[in-house]
Amino acid sequence: MKSVLITGCSSGFGLETARCFLDRDWKVVATMRAPREDILPRSDRLRLIALDVTDPQSIDRAVEAAGTIDVLVNNAGIGWLNALEGTPLDTVRKIFETNTFGTMAMTQAVLPQFRQRKSGVVVNVTSSVTLKPLPLLSVYTSSKAAVNAFTEVLALELEQFDVRVRLVVPGRAPETSFGKSAQSRVAGNGGFPEAYDALVKNVFAGWAQQTSGITRPLDVAEAIWRAATDPSCPFHLPAGTDAVALAHQ
Repeated sequence: MKSVLITGCSSGFGLETARCFLDRDWKVVATMRAPREDILPRSDRLRLIALDVTDPQSIDRAVEAAGTIDVLVNNAGIGWLNALEGTPLDTVRKIFETNTFGTMAMTQAVLPQFRQRKSGVVVNVTSSVTLKPLPLLSVYTSSKAAVNAFTEVLALELEQFDVRVRLVVPGRAPETSFGKSAQSRVAGNGGFPEAYDALVKNVFAGWAQQTSGITRPLDVAEAIWRAATDPSCPFHLPAGTDAVALAHQ
């Protein structure tokens, strides 16, 4: 029976992905900063482990507790919505610590076992904003674009060890708490700069009008499943109707 370790399972894409692998008889190591037993069905194939991807000691403890894994899904991330001018540099660093450096650190922690066994899959989850730039997302987009580039090079490095690397690129998913969390973090940091009011209104009006062609968490979970289990699948996997459309523009 194969095993997957998924980061960021408290909600959204990570939670749906954990359900997807459980439903298909995999062992699932679902990680999150504060594990909650009520969000996933009870199973002897499920382990909930505390993990902060910005803390090296937390990473070491989680990987050791997880034991042998066959697939790593780097899904943990935080959102941020603001103009660069309204984003403190400390916030920029925090976003990169989770979205970019956290992905690198988790990958680095599991690579020795993958390399020694000459098997394993790394699936990194980024965002369709890396396909089409959008205003107010410069910091978030750059943190995810860095993961795209990292993943492309990683695939070349690990091919010699028969370790597969894939990139899942989700579209916009209003069903998740991601956007709301991003907006609440902006509010807690003083809001948007007044000079950008017109741009902010236009951006939110455009999102409000988008009622179709959006991404569901299940779309992302299915793309991650394919990335993890289908050796013939392409390196880039857009997830969701909007992401697929952008990828083919």
